Amino acid sequence: MPVKLEVLPHQPNWHHEFERETAKLLLALGNNVVAIYHIGSTAIPQIYAKPIIDLLVEVNHLGRVDESNAAMQALGYEAKGEFGISGRRYFRKDTVAGVRTHQVHIFAGGSAEVDRHLAFRDYMIAHPADAQQYSELKRRLVATLRSDDIEGYMDGEDAFIKEMQKQALAWRALQSMRK
Repeated sequence: MPVKLEVLPHQPNWHHEFERETAKLLLALGNNVVAIYHIGSTAIPQIYAKPIIDLLVEVNHLGRVDESNAAMQALGYEAKGEFGISGRRYFRKDTVAGVRTHQVHIFAGGSAEVDRHLAFRDYMIAHPADAQQYSELKRRLVATLRSDDIEGYMDGEDAFIKEMQKQALAWRALQSMRK
């Protein structure tokens, strides 16, 4: 079943759902976990988002993640391997009705991908005007695309995200220099 394309106003329960899922992931992945972060649009207050909780897990040893596939499957996740991004392990969870609820992106500690995701999230939180532009873009895309056109949605937000990522990484570098 394809992912239903919808965006909703920010929901306070998204953070609580992240916390609940974090506890489960810590049990499944064990002492390999360095940190777990809430990323994606559900982590940015006051913006519309697809109601899918994205979790970024930073681990000591990426290869050991594959040993946890059975534990992740017991939590309802489907293991997808790198799924298009070298150096990542990707898991997704859907309800029995086929509705996507969670996505887990796992990278080795110190990965540039970790920094990129966190910089984007933190930049959007610190720059509400840019976050609102992102929110409005999401709403426009959902209003103009078929309800199952997730590829069109991702294509439609790609240029904006890439531009914001550049700004976010520059902003993060500036923040680091000020410390």
